[in-house]
Amino acid sequence: MSTVYFVIPCYNEEAVLPETIKELTAQIQGMIQSGLADEKSRMLFVDDGSRDKTWELIEKFHAENPLVNGLKLAHNRGHQNALLAGLMTAKEEADCAISLDADLQDDVAVLPQFVQKFQEGCDVVYGVRNKRETDTWFKRTTAQSFYKIMEKLGAEVVYNHADYRLMSKRALEALSEYKEVNLFLRGMVPLIGYRSDYVYYDRHERFAGESKYPLKKMISFAMDGITSFSVKPLKIISNLGFLVAAISVVGLLYALISHFTGNAVAGWTAIVCSIWLLGGIQMLCLGIVGEYIGKIYSEVKHRPRFRIEQHLK
Repeated sequence: MSTVYFVIPCYNEEAVLPETIKELTAQIQGMIQSGLADEKSRMLFVDDGSRDKTWELIEKFHAENPLVNGLKLAHNRGHQNALLAGLMTAKEEADCAISLDADLQDDVAVLPQFVQKFQEGCDVVYGVRNKRETDTWFKRTTAQSFYKIMEKLGAEVVYNHADYRLMSKRALEALSEYKEVNLFLRGMVPLIGYRSDYVYYDRHERFAGESKYPLKKMISFAMDGITSFSVKPLKIISNLGFLVAAISVVGLLYALISHFTGNAVAGWTAIVCSIWLLGGIQMLCLGIVGEYIGKIYSEVKHRPRFRIEQHLK
């Protein structure tokens, strides 16, 4: 039997936490009874600086339920850092760890399948959605576009996979060797390279509470993923620069020929349009370069990715 830890990042999840603990408790008990997990298996809830009663509920359930452990971060560090904090804590105690969200959108009924594949020799098991029918048209379209863009840019990501996955102790040890401050675990985990497999599931509606990923955060997360795992945007800028330079040379030749042949006509519209076009391209290029410079700035400071304030065992 294996010691299995369920790592659940939480940010203002007081509305859904009691039901999540109830569902996961039933799953762990069933896995213990069937021999898939041993009695040392636990749920590890990571409070990412919540402003509601999330931590108070974790403390309450920890006192009542021996399967509930808690980890309180000293400050809000974001979903990826909170998840990493939980995984790095779990690797000291567990044979494998399964990460999932607290909102019960990930189907917990397939959790035994993750452990079965682990016992068959897989170090990483990805939870992959069968379909995205519960998403709005906008979210479905943008999510699919993101995966396609990441693939075109050369980043190795699993299509329709978020952060619902199992990782063995060996895989977690390998993950701990990646020291990036700008975390994008969906791209980092495939780089580990150990044997992997997939578990397919249908994603549910959120049980309660509000989504912690509004459009602004989704865009920021996508930009982090792209700029953390590909330098192709910089190459696109270089190619764009050569293209604009070539067009400029052609335009210059045309202007000179027109001047010497006496066909030059004052073109206010053309001048204004070209200025706005080139100015927009330059600003876009500077913004992309700035993203990379900002990431370099964050990396070279080597600040801690998270700080643990309290650990309930």
